[in-house]
Amino acid sequence: MSEAPVGLSSPLDQLLDAVRPAAFILEWPLERERNEQVCAELARLVDALIVCVARGRGALEVAFGEGLDALSVGDRLLQLGYTNVGDYARERFGIAASTAVKMARFAKALRARPSLQAAVRSGEVSTRKAEAVLPVAVGDVEEVWVARTKAGTVRQLKAAVKEQRAPEPQEQKWGRIGIPVPAEGRPAYEEAMELGRKLLGANASKQELLGAVAQEYLSVHWPGEPVAEEPVAAPAEDLMEPLKQWLERENAQWAWLTQVQPVPAPELERSHDPRFFDAELRRLYRQRERWDELFGHLALLVVVLRVWRRLEFASFEHYCEERLGMGERTVAQRAALERRLHELPALREAMRKGRVSYEKARLLSHHVDAASVGPWIERAERMTCVQLRRALEEDFEAQVCADGGGVGVVAVVPSEVRALLALAFRAVRKTEGRSLSPGECLWKMCAHFVEVWKPILDGRSTLPRRILERDRGLCQVPGCSRAAAQTHHLVFRSQGGSDEEVNLVSLCTAHHLQSVHMGWLRVWGKAPDGLRWQLGVRAGLAPLIDFAPGNPDAAFAWARLDGRG
Repeated sequence: MSEAPVGLSSPLDQLLDAVRPAAFILEWPLERERNEQVCAELARLVDALIVCVARGRGALEVAFGEGLDALSVGDRLLQLGYTNVGDYARERFGIAASTAVKMARFAKALRARPSLQAAVRSGEVSTRKAEAVLPVAVGDVEEVWVARTKAGTVRQLKAAVKEQRAPEPQEQKWGRIGIPVPAEGRPAYEEAMELGRKLLGANASKQELLGAVAQEYLSVHWPGEPVAEEPVAAPAEDLMEPLKQWLERENAQWAWLTQVQPVPAPELERSHDPRFFDAELRRLYRQRERWDELFGHLALLVVVLRVWRRLEFASFEHYCEERLGMGERTVAQRAALERRLHELPALREAMRKGRVSYEKARLLSHHVDAASVGPWIERAERMTCVQLRRALEEDFEAQVCADGGGVGVVAVVPSEVRALLALAFRAVRKTEGRSLSPGECLWKMCAHFVEVWKPILDGRSTLPRRILERDRGLCQVPGCSRAAAQTHHLVFRSQGGSDEEVNLVSLCTAHHLQSVHMGWLRVWGKAPDGLRWQLGVRAGLAPLIDFAPGNPDAAFAWARLDGRG
């Protein structure tokens, strides 16, 4: 969301400059309009604009994914100070780790399908269409499938692929749960979570920890009642299939809507130097920021105007896939953030000034209000994205049961974990012989988990164990999401370094054995709070990231992509 760089001349930038004025004629909030004909015309206008923007943004996404894929080869990411593409993209560019991994994986898959790759890069085939045929567009039949992607809809392609392949398992449905645990049960819960992290890894998710606690309890206390299988209902997607098919036929695949010319992806120059790819990705990200601001504005208008209904699509998901060539979740999340940015102008201003990244703004938008946004922005500037996420989760849990003095267990879990917890709660109530609240049930389950695992996991206290416990079992390299596996001497023992705790820090294996000992990462100072980190170190050049404790203007700030790195 930065200002446009001076002297832009690429076709993508020219297209953006042509579309931008028209898009922002429609200011937010929209005035209420009761005339259906005017609303229909407005929907067609917004559609024409967002389709154009989606094409341009999608072209940049393809090129960006290719750059991430290239950096994933060998030790290139380690040379920049990161162990995986998710951490790199999240901390360096403010892109969600899961999104970055998906982009890199898609680019890698296209490399093995040159014809499909050429069609995607030229803009003739959308990402959603390419994803639909990836499993079958290989070898001698690749050209056939590429031809089908240019003529068919996403729905048609998915149906055709489904005929040739065994049905894939349905994706898990995820949802947020909140369980208030009584104050008396807080020690047992916290100890169970600590033991669970020792067992599963310090970066284990809350849903993994809760699942482990439930499974341990059920291994000894089974409810004893037969669990009735729920009737298998037809997926919502299957129920919508006839309607989608009918609408596609009746509307001749929406040929009456504005048709936008394909937008080719920009070329990415090749090199063996990871610094070169980092510079190329910085260049692409500057462009992506400008497109993203415009896309967010139009995505919000699409949601508010319910454009898909006025243009006769079966659903919002149907519109996103067929018309925009994008996933429903991508568009919905961007529209939701745009709405919050209007409600929290300070957060938008912080994004524009590079104080917080897109990912930090997305995290903050779920947790802050007008009163707390300012202090949280200041905190976010001094944190990595992964640190901010953990801090927000802890703050949110602390608020859940603030009045009762207990602890609030808040987690986003898949349906199978919800079912596992429900079964375990039933087992607790049966064992106790009385009705208990979910929080009381979780307390009993945690107490059982501690009783079983504490004697096994709590060995004698050693220096490495104390250092890992001090650092919460997490790798301390800024931006690293991995669990720590080893302790590192800040001053090497071979150079006279001591075994004092201030000279030891917890690192993951890759950062310790490769980045540090290959000289790509430097750290010095006094642990745990007085450390200075330099990532992407190379002789004769400034480090890629230079993070000094307590310095909000460190080059660590993700958004300052001005060439200093």
